[in-house]
Amino acid sequence: MLPGFFGELQRIIGDYGYWAVALGILLEDFGMPTPGETLLITGAIVASAGALNIYVLLVLAWVGAVVGDNIGYLIGRTGGQRLMVRYGARFGITDARLTRVEEFFHRYGDMVVLFARFVIILRQFNGIVAGTLEMHWLRFLVLNTIGAALWVVFWGLLAFWLGKRLLILLDELHAEAPLIIGVLLAVTLILAGFLWWRHRRFHRR
Repeated sequence: MLPGFFGELQRIIGDYGYWAVALGILLEDFGMPTPGETLLITGAIVASAGALNIYVLLVLAWVGAVVGDNIGYLIGRTGGQRLMVRYGARFGITDARLTRVEEFFHRYGDMVVLFARFVIILRQFNGIVAGTLEMHWLRFLVLNTIGAALWVVFWGLLAFWLGKRLLILLDELHAEAPLIIGVLLAVTLILAGFLWWRHRRFHRR
């Protein structure tokens, strides 16, 4: 079991498998507050333990990313971003965030679509803003497809490769847990004793 928030996501992936990762990424890519990138990383770590097939995971994550951004593009192109700003503030969809992404588009152009997934706010809103600015859909689709592949392969394979070592480390720490706890307890007692001695010595002066 992975620690903290990763452990919670591991349970969700255990219940719903690949679709939890794909759906989480899809929703995040048109502005919903789902932890798509963290789900991908957690899924890849789970795959490194043999519970999932890494290739199936990467393909479905890529499909979710492409479809999610295209939904965002459609929202932006049809004027739906106004409704999202009006009702989406509770989910973190604000006019200020969309404006910030628009500024990136004006400054960096196509590169925003290609590499937007590696930046959290851009990953959520680049499709909506591309549609709002009326970028040609075929151009957006090609750049988005390539960008999704780069992002999925980078984080998926990195987490898969490191995941095996992380799981080995967790197993080793679990086996040595009594020794580690004993050492930490001894250090705590020694430090507490030293501080008590310093306190007594100070008040005797």
